[in-house]
Formats: sequence, C-alpha cells, structure tokens
Amino acid sequence: MLSLKQSTLSIPGSDFLRRRSPALYFEPPVFPVVKTSRISIFSLSKPLHISSVESFSPCLKKCLKNSKGKEQSLVRCKAYEADRSEPIKDSTLARSEAARRVKIGTYFATWWALNVIFNIYNKKVLNAFPFPWLTSTLSLAAGSLIMLISWALRIAETPKTDLEFWKTLFPVAIAHTIGHVAATVSMSKVAVSFTHIIKSGEPAFSVLVSRFLLGETFPPAVYLSLVPIIGGCALSALTELNFNMTGFMGAMISNLAFVFRNIFSKRGMKGKSVSGMNYYACLSMLSLLILTPFAIAVEGPQMWALGFKEALSQIGPQIIWWMAAQSVFYHLYNQVSYMSLDEISPLTFSVGNTMKRISVIVSSIIIFRTPVQPVNTLGAAIAILGTFLYSQAKQ
Repeated sequence: MLSLKQSTLSIPGSDFLRRRSPALYFEPPVFPVVKTSRISIFSLSKPLHISSVESFSPCLKKCLKNSKGKEQSLVRCKAYEADRSEPIKDSTLARSEAARRVKIGTYFATWWALNVIFNIYNKKVLNAFPFPWLTSTLSLAAGSLIMLISWALRIAETPKTDLEFWKTLFPVAIAHTIGHVAATVSMSKVAVSFTHIIKSGEPAFSVLVSRFLLGETFPPAVYLSLVPIIGGCALSALTELNFNMTGFMGAMISNLAFVFRNIFSKRGMKGKSVSGMNYYACLSMLSLLILTPFAIAVEGPQMWALGFKEALSQIGPQIIWWMAAQSVFYHLYNQVSYMSLDEISPLTFSVGNTMKRISVIVSSIIIFRTPVQPVNTLGAAIAILGTFLYSQAKQ
C-alpha cells in the first residue's frame, strides 16, 4: 500500500495521465482535484493511501492519444484517508453484515424462548382442560385477532392478496390445521418431551414423501442420516415410561402433515410478495375457518362448558390466564420463526429448529419433572443428532 503525503496547496487539473517512455524515468502520478466555486471534494491536509489501481476501459483509451498519435495509459486510483482503517464502502458492508447477524441471533433467541413458554402453558392447560381441539382453535383465533388489530392500527403492513393467493394457500392451511391439531392431541396424552422427540423424526417423513410421491432423489448422505433419526425415535418410544398410542400416533401424523405443508407452501408461494409474518397471519386465519366446525363437531360447546367448570374448580381463575398465554405465545413463536425464515437460508433454519427442539425437551423435563430413563435420553440424543446431520447433508 502506498502512502502519499500531500501539501495543503490546491492542485489544479481534471484527469491525470502517465506517459509511457522508453527511458528509465517514471513521472509521478498527478492526483486530480475536482473543484467547485469554493471548495474541493477532498481535503489535502491528510495523507492518502492507494487501495486499488484500475485501468480505464479500452474504448476510453482509444479516445486519448498523445501528440505523436500513440495511445496513452490512463490510470485511476482509489484512495481513502489515512486515519481510516479501510475504505468507506467496505466498512459500511462490514457494519451491515454485523447488524444482520445480531438481528438473526435476536430472532433465534426470541423464537426458542417463545416456543418454550408456549409448550409449558399448553401442557398446563391440557392437563387441567383436556380438550385439544378447542385448545388448537383458540391458538389460531388469538393469532388471527392479533394480526387483524396490527393491520387496523397500521403496526404491520397489510398484505396485498388476491383470489389466486388464497387458492394456493388453501392446501397449505389444510395441512397446517391437521399438523397443529395432531400435535396438540399428542401433548394431551404424553409428555411434552416425548412428543418433541417423535417430532424430531420429521426429516424422515420429508425424504420418504419426496422420494416416493414426488420422485425426488437425494445424495447417499441424506439417506444415511435417516438411520440415527429413525433409530433414536424408536429407542425413545420403546423406553418411554408413560407411552400412549394416541399420543405417539398424534406426533407421527403431525410430522406427515407438516411435511405436506412445507411442500405445498414451496410450490404455491413462488413469486408471491408476502412477508413471512403476513404469510403466517393469512395461514392462521384460513386454518381457523377450516378447524372451527370440526372442533365443534368433535368436542362441542357442551363438553367445553363442563370441562371449563371442572378446571375452574380445580385451578381457579388462573386457568383463564393459562389458556390466553398458550394461545398468544403459539402465534408469537410461529410468527418469529417465519420472520427468521425471511432472513436466513433453509439450512440455517433447520439447524435453528433442531436447537429449538432441544431447548423444549430439556426445559419440559425440568419443569414438569418428567421421569426419563438413561436409555430414553440416549434415544432422544441420537434422534436429534440425526436431524442435525440430515440438515447438513441436505445442502
């Protein structure tokens, strides 16, 4: 890097030229100063460093001839002041990248924390009020209400949608509704940790569906990563102290439904200019319309009234807070996850989802004092490790 100490005198001229000479003499480059009527563009009181030297384009060289008709070499130098450690443009890019990393880290931390809180309150509600269909409906209703208020108050930008948008969203909403209800049914029957251990096997469903229904092929490493996933889930299921077939099947159906949700989402939303937050809001509203009549048919207001009366007598008014909290936190954690997906690659999202599941399993075991055997813990660790390996091999 060259350091040039400049005097404080003004240097006239527009472009600078360096002539080629057969003699062993090199003329020093003359730096231009573009003047206005009062001040020059840069100060001459500080030394400059040359960061790069670039030649002008050939077409411009042809237009510049010396008096003998020979082509002259025209050089452009980029310089920045000596008291800066790097060019201004590079420094700005570095700060922008650092800010982006902080933003993504904040999204991840918020996503994991909200998910842990949701699972805790959701399990508390289901223990006292075992009606998973209504609980699932309340979660979607709370999210829909939050977003409608946000749009009305202009806190969030209202999405621009059309009929085609809702048509492509409909199969996504059906899969999302089935997956959401199935997971809630599972957690009403078994421990939160067991549900999430089984749900960590979702990549296996993704590969099988994509291979046999869509005809996609994967590298051998992807298929090998399924071995610890399936083996770990099977080991955990066989050694689960409070095993329940309904809870196990609910988690499995949830895995399959969310795989189809992801497939429909990728196919239907290509080219759509709807942000992740608004996309999930629209998904919640459509899922709410689909789920409500089924929830009424399966459980019904009469059963809800009796169940709520019993829960109120056992827990007290606190059950109302639990129901509100699980509904609100369900929407918030999903909303943040979709916002994260806007900022990161699918690989990073998969790794974040794996870490989220670990945090939920560990926290639920501690809070609810779930009895676990060492073999069961080993199975969970193997399954989660397989999920991580899958996310790496898939890319």
